[in-house]
Amino acid sequence: MIEHLQKIALFKIMSNEALAALTTDVQMLEVQRQEVVYLPGDPGESVFFIDHGRIKCSKISRDGKELTLIYHSAGELFGEQCLFDGGPREEMAEAVAKTLLMVMPRSCLLAMLGKNAALAVNFANLLSHRRRHMETRLEHLVFRDVDAKLAALLLELGQEYGVETAKGIQIGLKITHQEMANLIGSTRETISLTLAQFKRKNLIELSGRNVFLLDMTGLAALT
Repeated sequence: MIEHLQKIALFKIMSNEALAALTTDVQMLEVQRQEVVYLPGDPGESVFFIDHGRIKCSKISRDGKELTLIYHSAGELFGEQCLFDGGPREEMAEAVAKTLLMVMPRSCLLAMLGKNAALAVNFANLLSHRRRHMETRLEHLVFRDVDAKLAALLLELGQEYGVETAKGIQIGLKITHQEMANLIGSTRETISLTLAQFKRKNLIELSGRNVFLLDMTGLAALT
């Protein structure tokens, strides 16, 4: 169990002895692709840490439309919104790849934060970073057109998952047009048309589900 906890960014400052003390409280949970971890209204009794895999958190409207809030990858935690008030879940969390999770009772993490000031500061920094990220996304959704939103998303994905290739920066993440649409509040059809426009302008290259960023300056100018 300790080797799994050592992968979590939040716990990097903790000693092996401190991590060993957590092993009785943390449970391992394996979820398959498209398996739901929790739904809106479910009790907020635990926080989750990702050993490997990928989790999508999203909001679903009454008419079935989906807005992706954020993706979480290995070493990250999610479900932390319930930590302080213990209220029910407000979003859906779903695995988008086979994922191994560590499940920790919220009471356990609260106790750790109360005892370890450095850990509490790290956690506060994490919450601050996520709030800035969500505020930026909200600004994009409200004030920018589709071209600007999609260009900003591609640049963000290139920064986070980019791999240098002879063609350009390859986004090292398989992402569908529908997933892009869900991230920026658009439709799959609009995303496909806009990507085709970007390709004609030699801003990107498309190869199946692979996206290559050819002109980062040109994309940035659209935002």
